[in-house]
Amino acid sequence: MTETATEPARESSLTAPRGGAAGDKVFSGLALAAGVIILMVLAFVAIFLAVESLPALWPKVFSNQETIKSADTFWQYVWPLMAGTVIASLIAILIATPVAVGIALYISHYAPASISTPVGYVIDLLAAIPSVVFGAWGMTTLAGGMVPIYGWLGEYLDWIPLFGGGASTTGRTLLTAAVVLAVMILPIITSLCREIFIQTPKLHEEAALALGATRWEMIRMTVFPFARAGIISAIMLGLGRALGETMAVTLVLSGGAFSWSLISSGANQTIPSEIALNFPEAFGMRQSELIAAGLMLFIITLVVNMIARWVVNRHKEFSGAN
Repeated sequence: MTETATEPARESSLTAPRGGAAGDKVFSGLALAAGVIILMVLAFVAIFLAVESLPALWPKVFSNQETIKSADTFWQYVWPLMAGTVIASLIAILIATPVAVGIALYISHYAPASISTPVGYVIDLLAAIPSVVFGAWGMTTLAGGMVPIYGWLGEYLDWIPLFGGGASTTGRTLLTAAVVLAVMILPIITSLCREIFIQTPKLHEEAALALGATRWEMIRMTVFPFARAGIISAIMLGLGRALGETMAVTLVLSGGAFSWSLISSGANQTIPSEIALNFPEAFGMRQSELIAAGLMLFIITLVVNMIARWVVNRHKEFSGAN
């Protein structure tokens, strides 16, 4: 009798309206509005860049000019900037990724709490340092320290195009800019990887250790599979930061004609630094050129993020948790 009487009461309690339903609707509406606003901002930026770039992309049609001011065609002007941007960013990623993953593993699985906690705080503080500070450090300190290395590379490896063309005597080269970018993105990748490594299921780690695995084997079998998608996301986030960095690269590099050499001064430039150096005095066609270069950087960043999302989606079906 008691069980029969309680069944309707239980059903009514489950079907009765909850007091927090209104709050759920408000939060859902705010989240939807935030997503729509982000998409609108992205669309407005893309439209602005595309419209303002038309005179540089098709000067005969939109400006009554045969060519742009900086080169015979827009692509002759922008491809060296695109190459310098991509090369510097890729080198920065290649330098920063193994170091960042190693630091994150040390903090999450090797260091005692008395060491991992302050080191984690220092990593987070490094991520908050303004980029102009890194640029000033790279220009005044790192560049001079890299000169002997460039001399050695130019003497013994000049048969490689990346190290040919004569070693710089100032150190203000694309490779120096890439090292500065690597230091800048190191805290971002490290912080994200550390948080992902910490979230690895403890039962999986303990099971691997119980089966006789060493600590490194446990990390290779449980931590890396679980964190694979997160590591890729962290790397892509760092790459996006490197692609769009302006002041640090501007302070380090001295612009010039494009060259495949990484150790020569007065060669190579990136799109952000080109825009930062020339946009304040630009007008007319020159302004359209710089905005069109910004459109190319926008497309590069968009493609990189799409590739990262595709890679993450490929591996999301498997993690250390399933």
